Amino acid sequence: MSPERQHQAEADESRPHGTVRATRQAAAIRAALAAREGFTSAQELHAELRDQGGGVGLTTVYRHLQSLADAGAVDVLRTPEGESVYRLCGTGEHHHHLVCRSCGRTVEIEGREVERWTRRVAEAQGFVDVDHTIEVIGTCAACAAGPEHAGRWRQRE
Repeated sequence: MSPERQHQAEADESRPHGTVRATRQAAAIRAALAAREGFTSAQELHAELRDQGGGVGLTTVYRHLQSLADAGAVDVLRTPEGESVYRLCGTGEHHHHLVCRSCGRTVEIEGREVERWTRRVAEAQGFVDVDHTIEVIGTCAACAAGPEHAGRWRQRE
């Protein structure tokens, strides 16, 4: 291993979990996410970066998206097909999502009652250091009004 790679590997190991190394690739991925209105897949980001001439591999895109998710900088949802999609987090606060099962419209919501319930259930079972993710799935008003009003999954707020 070259001295440069050895130094980088040591820096990566000492970096706190969930932090993203500041690289050209990380900056390009974050910029591509910032330019999008809604959620996007790793494959879509990779294709966009490739089309722009960026030398960012798909594995790098996945790795940086995971690091951003671990750091709380991006929201991650699963589409009905099971694909993970990402967007820059609209808030630094803990929140949940209300997601339209037809078009994917996503609204960030608070859930104080859910927070209390989660804490109470965890304590009753002897669990500590508990975390949770909640996605409430439904049909938005536009999609409920009929197919002519519904959007596609990729078109989100």
